[in-house]
Parts: sequence; C-alpha cells; structure tokens
Amino acid sequence: MSSIPVDDDMLEQARAMRDEMQRFLNEYRFGMREIETKLSILREDFEQQHSYNPIEHVSSRLKTLDSIAEKADRKGIEPTIEAIRSQLLDIAGVRVTCSFVTDAYRLFHLLAGQDDVTVVQVKDYIAHPKPNGYKSLHAIVEVPVFLSTGTVPVPVEVQFRTIAMDFWASLEHKIYYKYASQVPARLTDSLRDAALTAAELDDRMERLHRELHGERPAPIAPLQLLARSDDESPTPA
Repeated sequence: MSSIPVDDDMLEQARAMRDEMQRFLNEYRFGMREIETKLSILREDFEQQHSYNPIEHVSSRLKTLDSIAEKADRKGIEPTIEAIRSQLLDIAGVRVTCSFVTDAYRLFHLLAGQDDVTVVQVKDYIAHPKPNGYKSLHAIVEVPVFLSTGTVPVPVEVQFRTIAMDFWASLEHKIYYKYASQVPARLTDSLRDAALTAAELDDRMERLHRELHGERPAPIAPLQLLARSDDESPTPA
C-alpha cells in the first residue's frame, strides 16, 4: 500500500499549531494550580488558626480542545486563540465543596481579597437559584501565571457549593445526560423538590453547627460586593 507524501511545510505548520495549543492549555493548567495552591493554604491556615476546616473537597478540570472548539462554535466565537482567550472564561475550573453555605461565601471572600487575584465576574446561584433548583456560587477570577516568557493573566472559574448542593448537581447532570436534556416533567419536578430538601438540610445542619460552635460573623454576600450577575440557562457540568 503506497503512502501519501506529506509536504514538509504542512508538517512544520501542524507541529507549530500543536505546540501553540499546548502552550495555550498550559497557561490554564498553571492558573488552575495557582488557585488550588491558594485554597490549600487557606485550608491549612484555617485548621491551625481556628481548629476548623471549611473545605471538604477540591476538584479541578481543564476543558479539552474538542470541548473548547464545540463551545466556541456554539457561542459563535471566532476559532482563533485570541478570540477564545478573550471570550471563553471557563476553560479552567476549580470546584470547592464546603460543609456550610457561610463557608462558601467566606472562602470566596478570602480568595477574592488576595492582592494578586482579580474578580472578573460573580454569579450567585445560592442567593438566586436557577429555575431547576441549581444552587452554587460561581466566580471568574484572574490570576497571574509567571512563565519563562513573561507573566500571563489567566481566568479560572471557581465554584463554591455545599455537600448537599454538590450531590444534587451531580445527580441532575447524570439525569440530563441520560435523557439528552429531554428530561420527563416528573423528573424535573422531583429534582426541584430535591433541591428544596437539600436547601433545608443545609439550613438545619448549619443551625446545629452554630449551636455547637457558636455564632460566627457572616461574610458579605458576593452580589453585595460586586453588583454584576448574568445568567446562563444550562446547568454547568
């Protein structure tokens, strides 16, 4: 079987494009690590200073090139690195699962208050849940990434939610995936009811926690700090 000759210039261009995309993704990977490091420090400091850990779990994800291309196409974004960099702000994502709602707000403010962190956008779905019952606090924050070629500001989406909110969102995502977003009404109604039950559980557990450990000053809600909140209809994965 004869092989198809490959033009050297085309091969070189393909390699250059591959390297450029790898550098592009690395910026977001490093930005994600910066946020993870900051959260790890906050957790350790909290444990030492207050004998309390407000963070139950931290997870992260980096969108694949296919996922980036699909979302750019869906949103009508020009398929160039410059356009994607400026218009897609959730390429890197970190999820912080907390025990209580006040911890979600407190951690947001501790992270947002750091000198090298710039808050770009806040969407408070805890105070203002989505119609389907989804609750979480979303923040796009920008952090400097120091590379050998210079400093690059990188946006990272950080989601803060309670254990109950995270459990609900995980189940909702599985249901919507199974039914290809065409979920029967009986299930969407049950999901909304479950969201209310989860919110009641959060409130009850926090009251019990306060009885055990005493009242702690509640932080300002993000939308009082930053009066900007816009909505997207789909629940984030």
